[in-house]
Amino acid sequence: MEGKLANPAPLGLMGFGMTTVLLNIHNAGFYPLGSMVLAMGMFYGGLAQILAGLMEFKKGNTFGLTAFTSYGCFWLSLVGILLMPKLGWSDVAPEGFMGCYLLAWGGFTLFMFLATLGGHTASKVVFGTLTLLFGLLAAHAWTESALIGRIAGYEGIVCGTSACYQAVAEVLNETYGRTILPVG
Repeated sequence: MEGKLANPAPLGLMGFGMTTVLLNIHNAGFYPLGSMVLAMGMFYGGLAQILAGLMEFKKGNTFGLTAFTSYGCFWLSLVGILLMPKLGWSDVAPEGFMGCYLLAWGGFTLFMFLATLGGHTASKVVFGTLTLLFGLLAAHAWTESALIGRIAGYEGIVCGTSACYQAVAEVLNETYGRTILPVG
């Protein structure tokens, strides 16, 4: 007996999207970084995306596996970078080194963006805006420019919102068996 497998992408997209929006509300200067963003980074941005990626593996989706598990690990590593020095588990990273970390993720994201070019518009928007976001965040880490940080925050809100849109579209379109929200 073969059952239909559920689509894990909305879980991963929503975990990424909501966590990205919350972090970038901080980056845009509206709220300080606190336990809400860190908890979301660990559990929804981190754990939920890793689970979604493993479910994509079961479905045979290499792109989904790579994207969701990688960005889930990104969120867990980011939380670790922020918390480990406070817990006395490591030293704070040298000044400017965060820019290298963010640039590395930007390079990975550019590669993933290229993989979306044959797909629908919603994925192109998510990965295109995420590539730009990592570039802005790396520039902010290297320059400490408040303006670049604020611009990155607003751009990150757009990026996270686009991922949430795609998640909602996939759930609604599948639930109703027709296009409720277009993905292009």
